Amino acid sequence: MHVKFCGFTQPSDIKIAAQLGVDAVGLVFYPPSPRAVTIEQAQLLSASLPAFISVVALVVNMSQDELVKLANRVSFDIIQFHGDETPEQCQQLASAVNKRWIKALRINTEQHTAASVSVEINEFAAAGANSILLDAYHPYKYGGTGARFDWNLLPQDSSLPIILAGGLDADNVAATLELPIYAVDVSGGIESDKGKKDAAKMRAFMKAVKRDRWQNETLSEPSNISN
Repeated sequence: MHVKFCGFTQPSDIKIAAQLGVDAVGLVFYPPSPRAVTIEQAQLLSASLPAFISVVALVVNMSQDELVKLANRVSFDIIQFHGDETPEQCQQLASAVNKRWIKALRINTEQHTAASVSVEINEFAAAGANSILLDAYHPYKYGGTGARFDWNLLPQDSSLPIILAGGLDADNVAATLELPIYAVDVSGGIESDKGKKDAAKMRAFMKAVKRDRWQNETLSEPSNISN
């Protein structure tokens, strides 16, 4: 299971995540979000990471000009389209900056079925997406709600690797290990406040996901971890 921690605003938090062995970190470039960062903040945050940890730029309905400007000033590896972007728009925008990309789908438990989720995934797969992120639907928010959708809607034979988001924390993430997913994505479940990560919660989350690796370790403060 791969792990992405999202919504960083503090260099000290992102360094702890790196020490804990996270696979990817997400930076939010959507001003209405309480976890949004400026280009200057993002430059500092991305510079805090060692090699081999992916930086994911989360954008919501961003124009091509804005995305090009962002890519020219911030070092990131993957775009996470988290708005209303169509498959064609995602393909065009990602091509403009030559980046791999993920599309987030907001799953409405009352309207979606596993079959309809598969159809949407197939459309983005055909446009060149590298993975699909499934999050809980909210009528007014583009993610970050802390809500969970019905995991029974996860397709068993997805044409793209599935990243699961929405309401995850150290207490429930172990239940995802048997699901047909590639990765988990968490933000609020590892925070003390929006945009401020909690070191103990980050460590507990990683211990729950990487239980085979961590089974002989005791839960201690990340400050005791060496690089």
